[in-house]
Amino acid sequence: MSYPYRDLRDHLAALDSRGLLIRVTERVNKDTELVPLVRLQFRGLPEERRRAFLFEHVTDSRDRSFDGSVAIGTFAASRGVYATALGAPLDQVGAVWQQALSSPIEPKLVDTGPCKDVVIVGPDVLDASGGVDAFPHPVSTPGFDNAPFLTSPYWVTRDPESGEYNVGTYRGMIKGPRRVGLQMDTPSQHIAVHLRKARRLGRRLEVAVVLGGVPAVGLASVQKLPYGVSEYAITGGLMGEPLEVVRCETVNLEVPASAEVIIEGTIDPENLEPEGPFGEASGYLGPRTMSPALEVTAITHRRSPVVQAFISEFPPSESTLMRKIGFENVYRRFLRQACNIDAVQDVCFYELASCNMMFVIRLSDPTPGQAWQALYAASGYEPSMGKIVVAVDDDVDTSDLESVIWALSFRMQPRRDVRILDGKLPRLDPSAPLPPGGEIAATGSALLIDATRSGPYPPASLPAQEHMLRALSLWEELDLPALSLREPWHGYELGAWTDENREEARLATLGRYLETGLKLSNPPT
Repeated sequence: MSYPYRDLRDHLAALDSRGLLIRVTERVNKDTELVPLVRLQFRGLPEERRRAFLFEHVTDSRDRSFDGSVAIGTFAASRGVYATALGAPLDQVGAVWQQALSSPIEPKLVDTGPCKDVVIVGPDVLDASGGVDAFPHPVSTPGFDNAPFLTSPYWVTRDPESGEYNVGTYRGMIKGPRRVGLQMDTPSQHIAVHLRKARRLGRRLEVAVVLGGVPAVGLASVQKLPYGVSEYAITGGLMGEPLEVVRCETVNLEVPASAEVIIEGTIDPENLEPEGPFGEASGYLGPRTMSPALEVTAITHRRSPVVQAFISEFPPSESTLMRKIGFENVYRRFLRQACNIDAVQDVCFYELASCNMMFVIRLSDPTPGQAWQALYAASGYEPSMGKIVVAVDDDVDTSDLESVIWALSFRMQPRRDVRILDGKLPRLDPSAPLPPGGEIAATGSALLIDATRSGPYPPASLPAQEHMLRALSLWEELDLPALSLREPWHGYELGAWTDENREEARLATLGRYLETGLKLSNPPT
């Protein structure tokens, strides 16, 4: 199946045709009204009813109107929106990701593209045009954020030593026509690695910021990939064909040819300045930190560009759903293939934990030691991920936290089955505040819990499957309300059950339970 979109605009048309896009033609203030309006659906609607938004008449608090529009929620307002962005049926999302991770496709360089419709180069021209501030970047948390931020930018950089590309999504504070702050959650972010290498080499880091690319680029940019794996190549894997890229005007980088806006510039890795605060996916305002800043050297864009933004901040959000789907596929592949743990069935991340703090690994009949192997490996994949990591058996529905609580309550003993690891990087976590000076340090810790069964267990205390199936037939005959059954919905054996137990249960269903009573009253000598 080939990827159906050439650019963001094709994707918006597809969302519109499927009833997944709300077009707003009324005047909307990007500084006070835009994000709050979209935010309401994440606080008041079930996920399947959430939609992407396109604001076509955007103003601001300075009474400016903009030649362009703002798209928000277009990646993952819901799973249906996410599947549309991926260009795949909902039940094939996992398969598409596994194919992309296994078979990346390098990008294809072309001479030009729509992102070159308008070219603005040089400080005087940038200042005269308004530069970065000429576009309708929304204020994400009005009343708390101190500026508009780029929330859906793909920061394109190259390793100063190897030349390998990284494309990552990091927020950017609008500081002036030619200045954008860069905030990275942790020093393990790949752009942070590039900055450290540039500092050692005594050079500035060249950067291109992409706004509104073909959606596969955005999906790849938020993925947790190993260092050195190009998000451009993963984008090609998602698309099933090479991503078309063009050369920048003032930096030695290549960017998606069909992007809406490209912001070019350099970062001085020696210079840090205050940035933030900003509403974060933790559900709290992130602190002001000392961060690098991009000095803009050129902007190119399409005519009447569509500025893309994320709904992030308080979970659940668009960004948490994007990360949930992406992280689950990457971690499952990592544990099963790189770590050779065939018992791993899946890994479930939780949006209210911002898809960083807590996840649960489901294993099928793990051999001795496999649960701990999976727990340690998952915790070690990324130093800022996994404050709480739990291993459970395959009869636990990891998408249902009540089912996970059942396993935690009755399948583990804290003294025996819990480990605490130090030296983790806290990720936007107010419980592990930054030390003086605002530098991120390894002051966090991780809680690992093996909540798999340690041996044979008695059966789950629900009626056996045959009786529940009969009950389902009766339910339908009585025209009772439609059911949405939760796992487990029938009883099943877990090892600690004898032939005598089975026979006594069979007699009870036949009404012959008095025979058991007589036997128990007169046990054999």
